[in-house]
Amino acid sequence: MSTRQPLVPVPGERFFSEIKEIMVPAKEDKTKEEKLEMMRHSAAHIMAEAVLSIFPNARFGIGPAIDDGFYYDFELPCPLTTDDLPVIASRMDEIITKDLPFLRDEISKDEAKKIFKDQPYKMELIEEIEEDKVSIYRQGEFTDLCRGPHVKTTGEIPRDALRLDKIAGAYWKGSEKNPMLQRIYGLLFTSRQELNEYMEKQEEIKKRDHRKIGKDLDLFVFSDLVGKGLPLFTEKGSIIRRELECFVVDEEIKRGYKHVYTPDLAKIELYETSGHYPYYKDTMYPVMKVEEEELMLRPMTCPHHFELYASKPRSYRELPFRIAELAKQFRYEKSGELTGLMRVRSFCLADSHIICKPEQAMGEVNTVLDLIEYVTATLGLDTGDNYRYRLSLGDRKDSTKYYKDEQSWDFAEELLRRVLTQRKANFFEAEREAAFYGPKIDIQMKSFAGKEDTVFTVQYDFVMPKRFKLTYIDKDQKEKEPIVIHRSSIGAIERTMAFLIERYCGAFPVWLSPVQVSIIPVADRHTDYATKL
Repeated sequence: MSTRQPLVPVPGERFFSEIKEIMVPAKEDKTKEEKLEMMRHSAAHIMAEAVLSIFPNARFGIGPAIDDGFYYDFELPCPLTTDDLPVIASRMDEIITKDLPFLRDEISKDEAKKIFKDQPYKMELIEEIEEDKVSIYRQGEFTDLCRGPHVKTTGEIPRDALRLDKIAGAYWKGSEKNPMLQRIYGLLFTSRQELNEYMEKQEEIKKRDHRKIGKDLDLFVFSDLVGKGLPLFTEKGSIIRRELECFVVDEEIKRGYKHVYTPDLAKIELYETSGHYPYYKDTMYPVMKVEEEELMLRPMTCPHHFELYASKPRSYRELPFRIAELAKQFRYEKSGELTGLMRVRSFCLADSHIICKPEQAMGEVNTVLDLIEYVTATLGLDTGDNYRYRLSLGDRKDSTKYYKDEQSWDFAEELLRRVLTQRKANFFEAEREAAFYGPKIDIQMKSFAGKEDTVFTVQYDFVMPKRFKLTYIDKDQKEKEPIVIHRSSIGAIERTMAFLIERYCGAFPVWLSPVQVSIIPVADRHTDYATKL
């Protein structure tokens, strides 16, 4: 049976053609989510038409559907303000009311260049398309370069479930080397009720914003004089942080980890040896030249731990060798990506590296997941509701990003998959999300706002032992190469604190609360006694 999608006619005049009807692929039974995505994508085109009707010389970038609506990027002759949104929304309402058909056509790239000759961002996109033909969509007087799909007419957009939300700056293609465009965000749902429910949820999210609560409860501050992305913890915030640190260190020591201290900086050669420097140099702080050495603030801890392991000969009796540290790390995140404690430039990671035999790896990964699940349960987080596992795989074809050793990749990926399957864990697989030295299990934590972030990770590494010449003497007195399990039990303390602040809305469990008991005297004569208590 053929699996080709049926062709359905789109009524209307074909753009730049004498044919009066266009045939486009369509899926007959769309899910609610697919229909909503089409509506949101179509709303982005309607908004672009509305903006161009107000600013005829506007240059426009891209306008996709997103989780709660849509956006479109524009280069405009003047900056927009929120006062402009009602005007744009009114024009959109007019376009929707006209019930204009969305017309699709496939044309040559040369034809497309003629249409978009005054639109440099579209011209750039056309140049990047490898196919000979491109697809365009038109509704009313607006034509856009687009793959689709769209709804049949503008009238299918529910006007009472649409709202223009906000304006933000966005670099073209996300690169700060490119022009800054103005991005207009819109919200769209299938009904007014869904929109209202979403708006109510957003109000609750604002109340739970860890940046607001952190300020209200006097937990942490930021200072322009200190620098962006560098949090300063107050006495109360430090109590929470210290409790988390003591909790995880004590638990790891109970489970056989050796806790150590290593320097916050190292010679650049260390990261060149590990291979991190070529991959992460854009997010590393600049090199500091001190006498004859070139030093860097460390963006990761593993090379330090490998040097500790390699400081003397090791026996198989010492394996698995579990080394751990509350390690200060530094990464030069772009200023636009900094978000309170969620994304900072200086953070403390509960980091660990387990050096073991390959045959010990499966057991070690299981014990790491046991530890992570104990930690998350203690923090009041449940798998499925608050987090899930992601099996992050490599790409064998991309030898520039991933170490080339297909046999090791096959073994490591299957081992991690088997661990998750046997644990009956809630997990999904993601291509091209692995570390350059091996696959990993990422713990994807969901914030109150519903956004997922990687908080903890368990990585299988078959590359670093080679680069750092890590070995052990086995029972047969032969020197052999171990493998490494990279892992974090509680992640970056700062990010974990942000999740907990938002989850508990500042009303922490007693053991984490910086103020557990307050005694309030009802009269001045009770003050001395209350102070003694």
